[in-house]
Amino acid sequence: MPENSIVTDFKPVPAVISLSVGIIIWFIPVPAGVGTDAWHLLAIFIATIVGIIAKPFPMGVVAVIGITLTVLTGTLTIGRALSGFGNSTIWLIVAAFFISRGFIKTGLGARIAWIFIALFGKKTLGLAYGIISADLVLAPSMPSNTARSGGVLFPIVKSIAKAYSSNPEDITSRRLGAFLIKASFQGTVITGAMFMTAMAANPLAVKLAGDMGVEITWMSWALAALIPGFVSLLAVTWIIYMLYPPEIKETPDAVKLAKEKLSEKGPVSRCEILMLSTFILLLCLWIFGKQLGIHSTTAAFTGLCFLLISGILTWEDILNERGAWNTLVWFAALVMMAAQLNELGFIPWFSDSIGQTVVGTGWIKAFTVLSLVYFYSHYFFASNTAHVSSMYVPFLAVAIAAGTPPVLAALVLAFFSNLFSSMTHYGTGPAPVLFGSGYVEMPEWWKLGGIISIVNIIIWLGIGGAWWKIIGLW
Repeated sequence: MPENSIVTDFKPVPAVISLSVGIIIWFIPVPAGVGTDAWHLLAIFIATIVGIIAKPFPMGVVAVIGITLTVLTGTLTIGRALSGFGNSTIWLIVAAFFISRGFIKTGLGARIAWIFIALFGKKTLGLAYGIISADLVLAPSMPSNTARSGGVLFPIVKSIAKAYSSNPEDITSRRLGAFLIKASFQGTVITGAMFMTAMAANPLAVKLAGDMGVEITWMSWALAALIPGFVSLLAVTWIIYMLYPPEIKETPDAVKLAKEKLSEKGPVSRCEILMLSTFILLLCLWIFGKQLGIHSTTAAFTGLCFLLISGILTWEDILNERGAWNTLVWFAALVMMAAQLNELGFIPWFSDSIGQTVVGTGWIKAFTVLSLVYFYSHYFFASNTAHVSSMYVPFLAVAIAAGTPPVLAALVLAFFSNLFSSMTHYGTGPAPVLFGSGYVEMPEWWKLGGIISIVNIIIWLGIGGAWWKIIGLW
Protein backbone atom coordinates (compact mmCIF):
# COMPACT_ATOMS: atom_id res chain seq x y z
CA MET A 1 0.00 0.00 0.00
CA PRO A 2 1.47 3.44 -0.90
CA GLU A 3 2.67 5.49 2.07
CA ASN A 4 0.37 8.40 1.24
CA SER A 5 -2.76 6.24 0.96
CA ILE A 6 -5.58 6.81 3.41
CA VAL A 7 -7.54 4.04 5.09
CA THR A 8 -10.75 5.03 6.83
CA ASP A 9 -13.72 3.30 8.43
CA PHE A 10 -15.98 6.15 7.35
CA LYS A 11 -19.43 5.18 6.03
CA PRO A 12 -21.19 8.18 4.46
CA VAL A 13 -24.81 7.05 4.62
CA PRO A 14 -24.85 6.30 8.39
CA ALA A 15 -22.97 9.59 8.93
CA VAL A 16 -25.63 11.55 7.05
CA ILE A 17 -28.40 9.79 9.00
CA SER A 18 -26.78 10.55 12.37
CA LEU A 19 -26.07 14.18 11.48
CA SER A 20 -29.56 14.70 10.06
CA VAL A 21 -31.23 13.37 13.20
CA GLY A 22 -29.19 15.75 15.35
CA ILE A 23 -29.90 18.77 13.13
CA ILE A 24 -33.64 18.07 13.04
CA ILE A 25 -33.88 17.84 16.83
CA TRP A 26 -31.64 20.91 17.24
CA PHE A 27 -34.02 23.12 15.22
CA ILE A 28 -37.28 21.80 16.68
CA PRO A 29 -38.80 24.55 18.84
CA VAL A 30 -37.66 24.13 22.43
CA PRO A 31 -40.57 22.90 24.62
CA ALA A 32 -41.72 25.09 27.47
CA GLY A 33 -39.88 24.18 30.66
CA VAL A 34 -36.72 23.03 28.88
CA GLY A 35 -33.62 25.18 28.58
CA THR A 36 -31.97 25.79 25.21
CA ASP A 37 -28.70 24.17 26.30
CA ALA A 38 -30.56 21.10 27.54
CA TRP A 39 -32.38 20.76 24.22
CA HIS A 40 -29.22 21.21 22.16
CA LEU A 41 -27.42 18.64 24.29
CA LEU A 42 -30.33 16.26 23.69
CA ALA A 43 -29.84 16.72 19.93
CA ILE A 44 -26.13 15.91 20.20
CA PHE A 45 -26.81 12.98 22.54
CA ILE A 46 -29.40 11.40 20.24
CA ALA A 47 -27.19 11.96 17.19
CA THR A 48 -24.37 10.23 19.05
CA ILE A 49 -26.60 7.27 19.94
CA VAL A 50 -27.77 6.99 16.33
CA GLY A 51 -24.13 7.07 15.31
CA ILE A 52 -23.27 4.28 17.71
CA ILE A 53 -26.09 2.20 16.23
CA ALA A 54 -25.52 3.09 12.55
CA LYS A 55 -21.69 3.05 12.90
CA PRO A 56 -20.46 5.67 10.40
CA PHE A 57 -17.23 5.31 12.38
CA PRO A 58 -16.12 2.95 15.16
CA MET A 59 -17.90 3.61 18.45
CA GLY A 60 -14.95 5.43 20.02
CA VAL A 61 -14.71 7.86 17.11
CA VAL A 62 -18.42 8.65 17.31
CA ALA A 63 -18.05 9.28 21.05
CA VAL A 64 -15.10 11.68 20.57
CA ILE A 65 -17.03 13.59 17.90
CA GLY A 66 -20.01 13.85 20.26
CA ILE A 67 -17.84 15.20 23.10
CA THR A 68 -16.24 17.74 20.76
CA LEU A 69 -19.57 18.98 19.40
CA THR A 70 -20.87 19.73 22.90
CA VAL A 71 -18.01 22.23 23.28
CA LEU A 72 -17.86 23.65 19.73
CA THR A 73 -21.59 24.46 19.84
CA GLY A 74 -21.20 26.22 23.18
CA THR A 75 -23.57 23.78 24.83
CA LEU A 76 -21.05 22.71 27.49
CA THR A 77 -17.73 23.93 28.76
CA ILE A 78 -14.66 21.81 28.08
CA GLY A 79 -14.51 20.90 31.78
CA ARG A 80 -18.04 19.52 31.74
CA ALA A 81 -17.51 17.79 28.41
CA LEU A 82 -14.54 15.87 29.81
CA SER A 83 -16.09 15.21 33.23
CA GLY A 84 -17.01 11.65 32.25
CA PHE A 85 -13.36 10.60 32.27
CA GLY A 86 -13.23 11.25 36.00
CA ASN A 87 -16.20 9.05 36.77
CA SER A 88 -15.42 6.21 39.19
CA THR A 89 -17.92 3.78 37.64
CA ILE A 90 -16.18 4.06 34.29
CA TRP A 91 -12.82 3.21 35.84
CA LEU A 92 -14.39 0.25 37.65
CA ILE A 93 -15.30 -1.39 34.36
CA VAL A 94 -11.95 -0.46 32.77
CA ALA A 95 -10.04 -2.03 35.67
CA ALA A 96 -12.26 -5.12 35.48
CA PHE A 97 -11.36 -5.50 31.79
CA PHE A 98 -7.69 -5.56 32.74
CA ILE A 99 -8.33 -8.11 35.48
CA SER A 100 -10.26 -10.37 33.12
CA ARG A 101 -7.16 -10.46 30.90
CA GLY A 102 -5.43 -12.25 33.77
CA PHE A 103 -7.89 -15.15 33.57
CA ILE A 104 -7.08 -15.64 29.91
CA LYS A 105 -3.32 -15.07 30.18
CA THR A 106 -2.77 -17.43 33.12
CA GLY A 107 -5.09 -20.10 31.70
CA LEU A 108 -7.12 -20.11 34.92
CA GLY A 109 -10.34 -19.45 33.01
CA ALA A 110 -9.85 -22.50 30.79
CA ARG A 111 -8.83 -24.64 33.79
CA ILE A 112 -12.03 -23.70 35.64
CA ALA A 113 -14.10 -24.62 32.58
CA TRP A 114 -12.40 -28.01 32.13
CA ILE A 115 -12.85 -28.77 35.86
CA PHE A 116 -16.61 -28.24 35.64
CA ILE A 117 -16.79 -30.34 32.47
CA ALA A 118 -14.88 -33.13 34.19
CA LEU A 119 -17.34 -32.98 37.10
CA PHE A 120 -20.64 -32.76 35.21
CA GLY A 121 -19.92 -33.86 31.65
CA LYS A 122 -20.93 -37.55 31.62
CA LYS A 123 -24.30 -36.67 30.11
CA THR A 124 -24.97 -34.00 27.51
CA LEU A 125 -27.29 -31.98 29.74
CA GLY A 126 -24.74 -32.14 32.56
CA LEU A 127 -22.06 -31.07 30.10
CA ALA A 128 -24.05 -27.95 29.26
CA TYR A 129 -24.55 -27.19 32.95
CA GLY A 130 -20.80 -27.63 33.48
CA ILE A 131 -20.00 -25.07 30.79
CA ILE A 132 -22.57 -22.65 32.20
CA SER A 133 -21.23 -23.17 35.74
CA ALA A 134 -17.80 -22.12 34.53
CA ASP A 135 -19.38 -19.04 32.95
CA LEU A 136 -21.10 -18.24 36.24
CA VAL A 137 -17.85 -18.47 38.20
CA LEU A 138 -15.98 -16.25 35.74
CA ALA A 139 -18.76 -13.68 35.28
CA PRO A 140 -18.20 -11.47 38.36
CA SER A 141 -14.75 -10.37 37.25
CA MET A 142 -15.02 -10.61 33.46
CA PRO A 143 -17.12 -7.66 32.25
CA SER A 144 -16.61 -8.55 28.61
CA ASN A 145 -19.20 -11.21 27.90
CA THR A 146 -17.56 -11.55 24.48
CA ALA A 147 -14.19 -12.38 26.05
CA ARG A 148 -15.81 -14.72 28.55
CA SER A 149 -18.02 -16.58 26.11
CA GLY A 150 -16.12 -16.18 22.87
CA GLY A 151 -12.58 -16.14 24.22
CA VAL A 152 -12.64 -18.71 27.04
CA LEU A 153 -15.66 -20.99 26.62
CA PHE A 154 -16.28 -21.10 22.85
CA PRO A 155 -12.95 -22.81 22.01
CA ILE A 156 -13.72 -25.44 24.65
CA VAL A 157 -17.26 -26.01 23.35
CA LYS A 158 -15.91 -26.35 19.82
CA SER A 159 -13.22 -28.82 20.96
CA ILE A 160 -15.83 -31.04 22.61
CA ALA A 161 -18.13 -30.91 19.57
CA LYS A 162 -15.26 -31.84 17.26
CA ALA A 163 -14.31 -34.71 19.56
CA TYR A 164 -17.76 -36.16 18.87
CA SER A 165 -17.47 -35.51 15.10
CA SER A 166 -20.13 -32.83 15.30
CA ASN A 167 -19.25 -30.28 12.65
CA PRO A 168 -20.93 -27.01 11.67
CA GLU A 169 -23.06 -26.55 8.59
CA ASP A 170 -23.59 -30.25 7.86
CA ILE A 171 -25.82 -33.09 9.03
CA THR A 172 -23.63 -33.70 12.09
CA SER A 173 -24.20 -30.24 13.62
CA ARG A 174 -27.21 -31.46 15.62
CA ARG A 175 -25.22 -34.38 17.00
CA LEU A 176 -23.87 -32.21 19.84
CA GLY A 177 -22.41 -28.88 18.70
CA ALA A 178 -25.65 -27.02 17.97
CA PHE A 179 -27.09 -27.73 21.41
CA LEU A 180 -23.90 -26.74 23.24
CA ILE A 181 -23.54 -23.52 21.24
CA LYS A 182 -27.12 -22.45 21.94
CA ALA A 183 -27.00 -23.44 25.62
CA SER A 184 -23.68 -21.70 26.28
CA PHE A 185 -24.91 -18.53 24.55
CA GLN A 186 -28.12 -18.33 26.57
CA GLY A 187 -26.12 -19.07 29.72
CA THR A 188 -23.86 -16.08 29.04
CA VAL A 189 -26.88 -13.84 28.56
CA ILE A 190 -28.20 -14.85 32.00
CA THR A 191 -24.88 -14.70 33.88
CA GLY A 192 -24.42 -11.21 32.43
CA ALA A 193 -27.58 -10.17 34.25
CA MET A 194 -26.48 -11.65 37.57
CA PHE A 195 -23.55 -9.37 38.42
CA MET A 196 -22.89 -5.67 38.04
CA THR A 197 -19.43 -6.45 36.66
CA ALA A 198 -20.46 -9.24 34.26
CA MET A 199 -21.28 -7.11 31.20
CA ALA A 200 -19.80 -3.81 30.06
CA ALA A 201 -23.09 -1.88 29.95
CA ASN A 202 -24.15 -2.89 33.49
CA PRO A 203 -22.09 -0.20 35.26
CA LEU A 204 -23.47 2.30 32.76
CA ALA A 205 -26.98 1.44 33.95
CA VAL A 206 -25.80 1.78 37.56
CA LYS A 207 -24.30 5.20 36.85
CA LEU A 208 -27.39 6.42 34.99
CA ALA A 209 -29.60 5.25 37.86
CA GLY A 210 -27.28 6.97 40.35
CA ASP A 211 -27.60 10.25 38.48
CA MET A 212 -31.33 9.98 39.10
CA GLY A 213 -30.79 9.39 42.82
CA VAL A 214 -31.16 5.59 42.74
CA GLU A 215 -28.22 3.81 44.40
CA ILE A 216 -27.29 0.28 43.32
CA THR A 217 -24.33 -1.48 44.90
CA TRP A 218 -22.48 -4.56 43.66
CA MET A 219 -23.99 -6.60 46.47
CA SER A 220 -27.57 -5.30 46.07
CA TRP A 221 -27.43 -6.21 42.38
CA ALA A 222 -26.09 -9.72 43.06
CA LEU A 223 -28.61 -10.37 45.83
CA ALA A 224 -31.57 -9.29 43.73
CA ALA A 225 -30.42 -11.43 40.78
CA LEU A 226 -29.52 -14.51 42.86
CA ILE A 227 -32.77 -16.51 42.83
CA PRO A 228 -34.19 -15.59 39.40
CA GLY A 229 -30.71 -15.99 37.91
CA PHE A 230 -30.19 -19.54 39.19
CA VAL A 231 -33.73 -20.58 38.26
CA SER A 232 -33.24 -19.12 34.80
CA LEU A 233 -29.93 -20.92 34.24
CA LEU A 234 -31.47 -24.26 35.22
CA ALA A 235 -34.76 -23.84 33.37
CA VAL A 236 -33.51 -22.30 30.13
CA THR A 237 -30.81 -24.94 29.61
CA TRP A 238 -33.34 -27.73 30.21
CA ILE A 239 -35.86 -26.11 27.82
CA ILE A 240 -33.23 -25.88 25.08
CA TYR A 241 -32.41 -29.54 25.72
CA MET A 242 -36.08 -30.47 25.28
CA LEU A 243 -36.87 -28.21 22.29
CA TYR A 244 -33.54 -28.50 20.48
CA PRO A 245 -32.21 -31.86 21.66
CA PRO A 246 -28.76 -33.16 20.76
CA GLU A 247 -28.58 -36.56 19.10
CA ILE A 248 -25.95 -37.68 21.58
CA LYS A 249 -27.26 -37.92 25.16
CA GLU A 250 -24.24 -39.53 26.86
CA THR A 251 -20.83 -37.82 26.70
CA PRO A 252 -18.27 -39.82 28.72
CA ASP A 253 -15.57 -38.83 26.24
CA ALA A 254 -16.08 -35.20 27.24
CA VAL A 255 -15.02 -36.08 30.77
CA LYS A 256 -12.05 -37.97 29.37
CA LEU A 257 -11.10 -34.99 27.19
CA ALA A 258 -11.42 -32.61 30.13
CA LYS A 259 -9.14 -34.76 32.26
CA GLU A 260 -6.62 -34.95 29.42
CA LYS A 261 -6.64 -31.17 29.07
CA LEU A 262 -6.19 -30.73 32.81
CA SER A 263 -3.36 -33.26 32.76
CA GLU A 264 -1.68 -31.33 29.94
CA LYS A 265 -1.93 -28.16 31.96
CA GLY A 266 -0.26 -29.89 34.89
CA PRO A 267 -0.43 -28.76 38.51
CA VAL A 268 -1.92 -25.37 39.27
CA SER A 269 0.81 -22.85 38.53
CA ARG A 270 2.00 -20.02 40.76
CA CYS A 271 0.42 -17.55 38.33
CA GLU A 272 -2.95 -19.29 38.52
CA ILE A 273 -2.80 -19.31 42.33
CA LEU A 274 -2.08 -15.59 42.36
CA MET A 275 -4.91 -14.98 39.88
CA LEU A 276 -7.33 -17.04 41.96
CA SER A 277 -6.26 -15.19 45.12
CA THR A 278 -6.92 -11.87 43.39
CA PHE A 279 -10.34 -13.10 42.28
CA ILE A 280 -11.28 -14.12 45.84
CA LEU A 281 -9.96 -10.82 47.22
CA LEU A 282 -12.04 -8.87 44.71
CA LEU A 283 -15.22 -10.76 45.52
CA CYS A 284 -14.71 -10.15 49.24
CA LEU A 285 -14.09 -6.44 48.71
CA TRP A 286 -17.07 -6.08 46.40
CA ILE A 287 -19.38 -7.97 48.76
CA PHE A 288 -18.23 -6.35 52.00
CA GLY A 289 -16.90 -3.09 50.60
CA LYS A 290 -19.71 -0.99 52.02
CA GLN A 291 -19.07 -2.26 55.54
CA LEU A 292 -15.30 -1.83 55.11
CA GLY A 293 -15.61 1.61 53.59
CA ILE A 294 -13.95 0.53 50.35
CA HIS A 295 -15.49 1.74 47.09
CA SER A 296 -16.03 -0.90 44.42
CA THR A 297 -13.70 0.95 42.03
CA THR A 298 -11.01 1.10 44.72
CA ALA A 299 -11.42 -2.66 45.15
CA ALA A 300 -10.94 -3.21 41.41
CA PHE A 301 -7.77 -1.11 41.35
CA THR A 302 -6.48 -2.96 44.41
CA GLY A 303 -6.83 -6.24 42.50
CA LEU A 304 -5.24 -4.72 39.41
CA CYS A 305 -2.25 -3.44 41.40
CA PHE A 306 -1.80 -6.91 42.89
CA LEU A 307 -1.69 -8.44 39.42
CA LEU A 308 0.80 -5.84 38.18
CA ILE A 309 3.11 -6.06 41.19
CA SER A 310 3.08 -9.86 41.12
CA GLY A 311 3.90 -9.89 37.40
CA ILE A 312 0.71 -11.66 36.32
CA LEU A 313 0.03 -8.66 34.11
CA THR A 314 2.58 -6.34 32.58
CA TRP A 315 2.15 -2.74 31.58
CA GLU A 316 2.29 -3.96 27.99
CA ASP A 317 -0.77 -6.12 28.71
CA ILE A 318 -2.57 -3.03 29.98
CA LEU A 319 -1.65 -0.96 26.93
CA ASN A 320 -2.74 -3.77 24.58
CA GLU A 321 -6.17 -4.25 26.18
CA ARG A 322 -7.98 -2.38 23.43
CA GLY A 323 -11.45 -3.26 24.68
CA ALA A 324 -10.83 -1.46 27.97
CA TRP A 325 -9.56 1.76 26.37
CA ASN A 326 -12.36 1.70 23.81
CA THR A 327 -14.89 1.29 26.63
CA LEU A 328 -13.32 4.19 28.54
CA VAL A 329 -13.91 6.59 25.65
CA TRP A 330 -17.49 5.73 24.69
CA PHE A 331 -18.51 5.18 28.29
CA ALA A 332 -17.16 8.59 29.34
CA ALA A 333 -18.99 10.33 26.50
CA LEU A 334 -22.36 8.72 27.17
CA VAL A 335 -22.19 9.06 30.95
CA MET A 336 -21.20 12.72 30.63
CA MET A 337 -24.08 13.56 28.29
CA ALA A 338 -26.65 11.68 30.38
CA ALA A 339 -25.44 13.37 33.57
CA GLN A 340 -25.52 16.82 31.99
CA LEU A 341 -29.02 16.24 30.62
CA ASN A 342 -30.07 15.58 34.19
CA GLU A 343 -28.26 18.61 35.58
CA LEU A 344 -29.64 20.89 32.86
CA GLY A 345 -33.15 19.78 33.80
CA PHE A 346 -34.21 17.74 30.77
CA ILE A 347 -34.60 14.40 32.57
CA PRO A 348 -36.75 15.85 35.42
CA TRP A 349 -38.90 17.66 32.82
CA PHE A 350 -39.30 14.50 30.75
CA SER A 351 -40.14 12.43 33.83
CA ASP A 352 -42.80 14.87 35.02
CA SER A 353 -44.32 15.25 31.54
CA ILE A 354 -44.60 11.55 30.78
CA GLY A 355 -45.46 10.63 34.36
CA GLN A 356 -48.67 12.59 34.13
CA THR A 357 -49.88 10.29 31.34
CA VAL A 358 -49.61 7.14 33.49
CA VAL A 359 -51.03 8.53 36.70
CA GLY A 360 -53.91 6.37 37.91
CA THR A 361 -53.03 3.22 35.96
CA GLY A 362 -51.29 1.54 38.90
CA TRP A 363 -47.53 1.17 38.99
CA ILE A 364 -47.46 -2.62 38.55
CA LYS A 365 -49.44 -2.50 35.31
CA ALA A 366 -47.56 0.55 34.03
CA PHE A 367 -44.14 -0.90 34.86
CA THR A 368 -44.96 -4.28 33.31
CA VAL A 369 -45.88 -2.60 30.02
CA LEU A 370 -42.79 -0.38 30.15
CA SER A 371 -40.55 -3.39 30.85
CA LEU A 372 -41.96 -5.40 27.94
CA VAL A 373 -41.58 -2.51 25.51
CA TYR A 374 -38.01 -1.96 26.74
CA PHE A 375 -37.25 -5.67 26.38
CA TYR A 376 -38.61 -6.31 22.89
CA SER A 377 -37.33 -3.07 21.41
CA HIS A 378 -33.94 -4.80 21.43
CA TYR A 379 -34.82 -6.35 18.10
CA PHE A 380 -33.80 -2.93 16.72
CA PHE A 381 -30.42 -2.86 18.45
CA ALA A 382 -27.12 -4.58 17.74
CA SER A 383 -25.57 -3.51 21.05
CA ASN A 384 -26.56 -3.68 24.71
CA THR A 385 -24.66 -0.45 25.25
CA ALA A 386 -26.54 1.48 22.58
CA HIS A 387 -29.86 0.26 23.96
CA VAL A 388 -29.01 1.19 27.55
CA SER A 389 -27.61 4.55 26.49
CA SER A 390 -30.68 5.57 24.54
CA MET A 391 -33.58 4.05 26.47
CA TYR A 392 -32.62 3.25 30.06
CA VAL A 393 -32.96 6.76 31.50
CA PRO A 394 -36.31 7.71 29.93
CA PHE A 395 -37.89 4.34 30.78
CA LEU A 396 -36.58 4.52 34.34
CA ALA A 397 -37.85 8.08 34.67
CA VAL A 398 -41.33 7.13 33.51
CA ALA A 399 -41.38 4.02 35.74
CA ILE A 400 -40.51 6.07 38.81
CA ALA A 401 -43.06 8.74 37.86
CA ALA A 402 -45.70 5.99 37.63
CA GLY A 403 -44.98 5.04 41.24
CA THR A 404 -42.65 2.06 40.76
CA PRO A 405 -40.20 1.68 43.67
CA PRO A 406 -37.03 3.32 42.27
CA VAL A 407 -34.50 0.58 43.12
CA LEU A 408 -36.82 -2.13 41.80
CA ALA A 409 -37.35 -0.24 38.54
CA ALA A 410 -33.63 0.43 38.09
CA LEU A 411 -32.66 -3.19 38.73
CA VAL A 412 -35.33 -4.80 36.56
CA LEU A 413 -34.46 -2.59 33.60
CA ALA A 414 -30.78 -3.37 34.21
CA PHE A 415 -31.48 -7.12 34.29
CA PHE A 416 -33.53 -6.83 31.10
CA SER A 417 -30.60 -4.94 29.54
CA ASN A 418 -28.88 -8.33 29.45
CA LEU A 419 -31.77 -10.74 29.03
CA PHE A 420 -33.10 -9.09 25.89
CA SER A 421 -29.91 -10.21 24.12
CA SER A 422 -31.29 -13.76 23.98
CA MET A 423 -33.44 -13.14 20.90
CA THR A 424 -31.22 -12.46 17.90
CA HIS A 425 -27.86 -13.40 16.40
CA TYR A 426 -26.65 -9.79 16.52
CA GLY A 427 -27.98 -8.39 19.81
CA THR A 428 -24.82 -8.68 21.93
CA GLY A 429 -21.09 -9.28 21.45
CA PRO A 430 -21.00 -13.09 21.88
CA ALA A 431 -23.95 -13.65 19.50
CA PRO A 432 -22.08 -13.12 16.21
CA VAL A 433 -19.17 -15.21 17.53
CA LEU A 434 -21.27 -18.23 18.46
CA PHE A 435 -23.79 -17.90 15.61
CA GLY A 436 -20.88 -17.45 13.22
CA SER A 437 -19.63 -20.92 14.13
CA GLY A 438 -22.30 -22.25 11.76
CA TYR A 439 -23.82 -24.83 14.12
CA VAL A 440 -27.25 -23.19 14.47
CA GLU A 441 -29.26 -21.91 11.53
CA MET A 442 -30.81 -18.46 11.76
CA PRO A 443 -34.50 -19.54 11.90
CA GLU A 444 -33.71 -21.88 14.80
CA TRP A 445 -31.67 -19.20 16.55
CA TRP A 446 -34.51 -16.67 16.36
CA LYS A 447 -37.27 -19.18 17.19
CA LEU A 448 -35.48 -20.47 20.29
CA GLY A 449 -34.50 -16.92 21.23
CA GLY A 450 -38.11 -15.80 21.09
CA ILE A 451 -39.28 -18.69 23.27
CA ILE A 452 -36.47 -18.18 25.77
CA SER A 453 -37.24 -14.47 26.00
CA ILE A 454 -40.74 -15.34 27.25
CA VAL A 455 -39.36 -17.89 29.70
CA ASN A 456 -36.87 -15.38 31.11
CA ILE A 457 -39.52 -12.67 31.48
CA ILE A 458 -41.84 -15.06 33.37
CA ILE A 459 -39.03 -16.22 35.66
CA TRP A 460 -37.58 -12.80 36.40
CA LEU A 461 -40.89 -10.96 36.86
CA GLY A 462 -42.67 -13.91 38.49
CA ILE A 463 -40.20 -15.77 40.70
CA GLY A 464 -37.98 -12.72 40.77
CA GLY A 465 -40.89 -10.52 41.81
CA ALA A 466 -41.63 -12.79 44.78
CA TRP A 467 -37.94 -12.81 45.77
CA TRP A 468 -37.74 -9.02 45.52
CA LYS A 469 -40.78 -8.77 47.78
CA ILE A 470 -39.00 -10.94 50.37
CA ILE A 471 -35.84 -8.80 50.32
CA GLY A 472 -37.84 -5.59 50.54
CA LEU A 473 -37.48 -4.05 47.08
CA TRP A 474 -41.21 -3.40 46.93
